[in-house]
Amino acid sequence: MEPLLLSINWNPDPVFLNIAGNFSIRYYGLLWVVGIALSYLMVRQQYIDRKIDEKKFDPLFFYCFFGMIIGARLGHCLFYEPEYYLNHVAEMFLPVKFLPGGGWKWIGYQGLASHGGTLCLMIALILYCRKYKFHILDVFDIIAIATPICACCIRLANLMNSEIIGKPTDVPWAFIFERVDMVPRHPAQLYEAIAYFVLFIVMVVLYKKLKTYKRGFFFGLCLTAIFTFRFFIEFLKEDQVDFEQGMTFNMGQLLSVPLVIIGVYFMFFYKGKRMRMDVLEEN
Repeated sequence: MEPLLLSINWNPDPVFLNIAGNFSIRYYGLLWVVGIALSYLMVRQQYIDRKIDEKKFDPLFFYCFFGMIIGARLGHCLFYEPEYYLNHVAEMFLPVKFLPGGGWKWIGYQGLASHGGTLCLMIALILYCRKYKFHILDVFDIIAIATPICACCIRLANLMNSEIIGKPTDVPWAFIFERVDMVPRHPAQLYEAIAYFVLFIVMVVLYKKLKTYKRGFFFGLCLTAIFTFRFFIEFLKEDQVDFEQGMTFNMGQLLSVPLVIIGVYFMFFYKGKRMRMDVLEEN
């Protein structure tokens, strides 16, 4: 007699709230907002702890928000679906889908890539630091401590959307993503969410316990941990787009490698200045 396969049937409504007509609030967008809000609070607390002028904090939020959202959106469109979006440029920037027969449908931003968000966030922070006279690595370190909790919420958003699913498995905690098929699969989104939450706890503990740290350390730790885990978890995921079929390493893995290298460099090889946890020097 074959053992009974345990699994979790997963088919939540991705819409959190319907308001009117074509407009709705989806869990995907809601969890993005929660992640950004939690990161905002964590970064704000660091600014307070380090006695940084509050007038310099609010602009940081806008630089981060727009850098991350624009980068994540463009990253998905250009890394994963360039053929479609280069012929539908408006849909890169608008949260709608234009229908073949005319008119449009509100769909939210269904497609955001963490690699693109990371790269454009760095660019936005460089611009912020130039304007407000901070050393770029000091701000990178501050943002890095808050980043994992936002990444955790984003993967929970993917889980609510039944997207970025794992490969078939017989583990007892397998999820059946009913919107996709009736095959038990690895809940890869949940694996990532848990890993990023654990990393966030580690970051907070280090932030609370350390008296000094090497400039660039938290930035390097964040990149190394997130994208090393991302590289290996990809082996448990289904391909996201057709062109990845047959590739030894998929697009997510290829994009992760340079970020891991950068992270390792700043953790172990960069000769950064020792910084105090309770103050931030202006550049």
